[in-house]
Amino acid sequence: MSRARDKAGGNADFESAGIGAYSLHYQFAVGRPAKPVESVSLKLLFERYGDLLWEPGSHKYNVTAFIYELHTLLITPEFSVFTDEMLDSLIASLRKRGNSNATINRKMAALSKLLRKAFKMGEVHSLPEFRRQKEKSGRIRFLEYDEEDRLFAAIESHSELYHRFCIFLVDTGARLGEAISLRWNDIHEDRATFWVTKSGKSRSVPLTSRAVVAVARRAGQIGPFNSIDQQQFRAVWNQAKKEVGLSTDSDVVPHVLRHTCASRLVRGGIDIRRVQMWLGHQTLQMTMRYAHLASHDLDVCVPILERHK
Repeated sequence: MSRARDKAGGNADFESAGIGAYSLHYQFAVGRPAKPVESVSLKLLFERYGDLLWEPGSHKYNVTAFIYELHTLLITPEFSVFTDEMLDSLIASLRKRGNSNATINRKMAALSKLLRKAFKMGEVHSLPEFRRQKEKSGRIRFLEYDEEDRLFAAIESHSELYHRFCIFLVDTGARLGEAISLRWNDIHEDRATFWVTKSGKSRSVPLTSRAVVAVARRAGQIGPFNSIDQQQFRAVWNQAKKEVGLSTDSDVVPHVLRHTCASRLVRGGIDIRRVQMWLGHQTLQMTMRYAHLASHDLDVCVPILERHK
């Protein structure tokens, strides 16, 4: 019997057995028996591995939204092989929704991490090739001192707790989730240690005098800001923006406080490496977004270029 007829006969046997178009993939690993790979979905994979891969906090909250959005965008939600065509389709769909390359990269990073775990656990048969989309170096918004004063005063009129929270964020450069996760034992000798971070690496920063006041111990709490709900805080933030005439500036979001901290360090003459350590950036490239603010370093070049008559 020829190989072609043998293959056809094999398919006929499957169909006569009632299996039809169903296909079963096997994943092979050295030293292990063949393991069948059944169909799964991104939603199911996240339910299985989300808590293992991401710590609780704002980053995991965003990742959850990313994965569920990608799940709904897949033409075939269930799969045993995640192909390059499926990945291209997702990226095209995100672009149609108006996602920037930076946003797409964040969503693809979450997807890649989840699929790599699923592949390691034998849940998927193969992985696509992830390629980072080219990002534009966008404008970085930060608050000038007068803007901070007006905005913080408006926030304080709504909530004394939120006002202290903002002071702490702008003077430490902490992310919202990092500050909310802070516990009393993490504050020692006017220094704060952030254990729950985006990079997974802890860091400690010294506190300014007003940041020390902002985290003064209060009875009945496990940390200075653990009672804060991010959605409620953002609602008060947006209301305060409106009251001080900043409602039309889409860049004035709570994360602007982290940008403000970084910009003040760089403009104050702190070298980029120290700023990287302060913010907890994984790569120096991330910190280099603020390098243009250190323009005073170039002032020594002017006398060289001046023409002397």
